[in-house]
Amino acid sequence: MIMGGRLRIILLIGNGKRINRRGIWKTMQTIATYVLKKTIRLVSLVVAICIVSFILISQSPIDPIQAYIGADMMRVGPEQREKIAENWGLDQPPLKQFYQWSSSLLQGDLGTSMIYRRPVAEIIGERFYSSLVLMLIAWVLSGVIGFGLGVIAAMKKGLWADRIIKWYCYTLASTPTFWMGLVLLIVFAVWLGWFPVGMGVPAGVLAEDVTIGDRAWHLILPAVTLSMVGVANVALHTRQKLIDVLSSDYILFARARGEKGLTLLWRHGLRNIAIPAITLQFAAFSELFGGAVLAEQVFSYPGLGQATVEAGLRGDVPLLLGLVIFSALFVFAGNLMADIIYFVVDPRMKGKRS
Repeated sequence: MIMGGRLRIILLIGNGKRINRRGIWKTMQTIATYVLKKTIRLVSLVVAICIVSFILISQSPIDPIQAYIGADMMRVGPEQREKIAENWGLDQPPLKQFYQWSSSLLQGDLGTSMIYRRPVAEIIGERFYSSLVLMLIAWVLSGVIGFGLGVIAAMKKGLWADRIIKWYCYTLASTPTFWMGLVLLIVFAVWLGWFPVGMGVPAGVLAEDVTIGDRAWHLILPAVTLSMVGVANVALHTRQKLIDVLSSDYILFARARGEKGLTLLWRHGLRNIAIPAITLQFAAFSELFGGAVLAEQVFSYPGLGQATVEAGLRGDVPLLLGLVIFSALFVFAGNLMADIIYFVVDPRMKGKRS
């Protein structure tokens, strides 16, 4: 009997190890498949964006040579125009231009900006730092404020607090970013004079003399503009999800046991709305980037948004294509981070992501 018991234990241990190894191997296969699918999607996305963007830019009515020359157009003769076109490769057919540009892109060269006469990668890296600070502050503020307003509205459903929050959110959801920026600029910069009118640093001050406080002071109005517009979607989504959770059976059971108020919200409400809120917040990267373009243009903030507008209006093809690719990668990275966090926070989703 003793020998039989030991043999049975050994067999159980052996089977347990086999099952554990199979589980680890299956998890590794799932992760590898997930990464491979995401890589294929990213490559196909970048290729499609490059082709569509190049076609749209090539069909644009803006003459890159005329935009490049600017006010001195009358002083430039036909021969000089031909030399400029030859220097930038604009005298070639569109298909050949795309081939040369894509070949350089595969080698890691985004080209040289026609406006700034500098490598596109260098300009994007320099402007991205300013835009990243602006977007991160607005992203955090919109997420925290929107989540808090959504929770308050759901807990006070039907009361005056809920009505005020819904009115605020519906108003902001239909408000363009540039209009909100102009209103804040007129009220707080022109009328009250509390904040600077625009730009990222004080005018007439050397770069080495600019302090962190000066940069933060110029950053307030653009960040508030972006965060105010982004609050609406998060707040309304959180409100509706929490209302659904609070009307569920297990919440009624928890209330019957005597749980209420913040204790009920913390134990059963927030945990169930955290994952949808995280997904929505990271999925808002595309809206955040698009809003930053308008906000930076209104406040003359030196970021990627202002560079995108300048590149489009002045026909800077290499810079515009580089910005389009970078913005696509930025949005894709936000969605990927949302998927990863979703995967980590909710173990039930393991093996189900595609």
